[in-house]
Amino acid sequence: MKLIRRFTSPLLRVSPLDGRYSHLISPLPDFLSESGLIKYRAKVEVSWFIHLASAGILLDKAGIPIKLSDADIRDLNSLWSEFQLKDAEWVKNKELETNHDLKAVEYYLKEHSNLKEYTEYFHVCCTSEDINNLSYALMFQDSLRLAMIPALTQLKDKIQKLAIENSAVPMLSRTHGQPASPTTVGKELANFVYRINRHLKALNELQLTGKCNGAVGNYNAHQVTFSGVDWLKTTEEFVSKLGLKWNPYTTQIEPHDVVAEMCGKISQVNTILLDLSRDMWGYISLGYFKGVVKEKEVGSSTMPHKVNPIDFENAEGNLGIANSILIHLEHKLPISRFQRDLSDSTALRNVGVGLGHSLVAYKSLMKGFEKISVNKEQISHDLNSHWEILAEPVQMILRKYGFPQPYELLKKHTRGLNSMSSIQFIELVDEIEKELKLPSFITIELKKLTPESYTGLAQRLSELLPALLNK
Repeated sequence: MKLIRRFTSPLLRVSPLDGRYSHLISPLPDFLSESGLIKYRAKVEVSWFIHLASAGILLDKAGIPIKLSDADIRDLNSLWSEFQLKDAEWVKNKELETNHDLKAVEYYLKEHSNLKEYTEYFHVCCTSEDINNLSYALMFQDSLRLAMIPALTQLKDKIQKLAIENSAVPMLSRTHGQPASPTTVGKELANFVYRINRHLKALNELQLTGKCNGAVGNYNAHQVTFSGVDWLKTTEEFVSKLGLKWNPYTTQIEPHDVVAEMCGKISQVNTILLDLSRDMWGYISLGYFKGVVKEKEVGSSTMPHKVNPIDFENAEGNLGIANSILIHLEHKLPISRFQRDLSDSTALRNVGVGLGHSLVAYKSLMKGFEKISVNKEQISHDLNSHWEILAEPVQMILRKYGFPQPYELLKKHTRGLNSMSSIQFIELVDEIEKELKLPSFITIELKKLTPESYTGLAQRLSELLPALLNK
């Protein structure tokens, strides 16, 4: 019975990751697809064989340790390094017979290896989970290093560049959606860069763990088969050689604590990017950023004038889907009944879905930032329509000079105002001068205030961003 090839066209695929968004998730399918999983399983099986043989543990029929030549090792490694789609299909067809995915990989290696007299050493002393946990750890490690972290870094660098370029552009803040003390465009973007960078560091430092200790984590089969071997040392060396951190204490399954941590960290950075997506949508709505108009693009099927922030909206949608999966996995994966149950198996297969939707979102955000520019005229117009925000510095300066109840005074004159011009502000200062009998030097100090100059250390903080990211 042959595995039937279905849905060869992206137009027939149920998941948008494999259809509409398939061009956006490269290179994740190389790692996280079914074919990718089979390849990593083959790599771990072969690596375990080579490791045991190189340590002098595997014996021939005469009880003498087998020796692998350089050619033998090259032949074995070619079983996974030259792995192709046709090989994955061979394994899936074998699985139709075995109804066991990992056993099908073992049979593939036995069938295709040139070392026929030693093929029973494939999978020796191992339970399926010994191979699976290491395979998934390698898959996720490569996915982070070669796809997720580079995409996040590129996005962070793009936002950082925009922040530095606009470090001195004053902008009206909004707290509770209402006009508030000014900031700069650069400082608001810098806030997100700093947050993203912290999680990028954590992802870069994440060490995925692995084990190879048998059916319940006690080396039962290892010890009875090769009793003279220091299995703790041997398996630690093997796991470390794969580039993973050895976990000595497990049941049948590696408990997935670090995979759960990875899902949590990615969901956290996704939440930050969700916050960013919504803020950018809002700033575009206010006219603070303007989109690039492409002649042949259509913004609405009925409203010809529309240029919509679709990339930020797409990112928001994909981040939400990604987090619904990743947050579930973060809480589900560390839990397994007694020494194991199989519920983690289907859960692990969906880590790639969470990462895939995350990657689509990162690339959508990148595209969104490449299509917008800062609208300094609109930002300035909006800021200079709200001189009432200077009520804060006015009352602070009056406090400095010891005048009683300046907050209450400014509240009386400004609370509830939706706008104020520069002329109205000067009139307000004159009124306060009369009411409090201000000395002229204080009046002059108050009249020097402007919304554009009242940005505190926002510009400096924006400019310090590169240095502070490295602290």
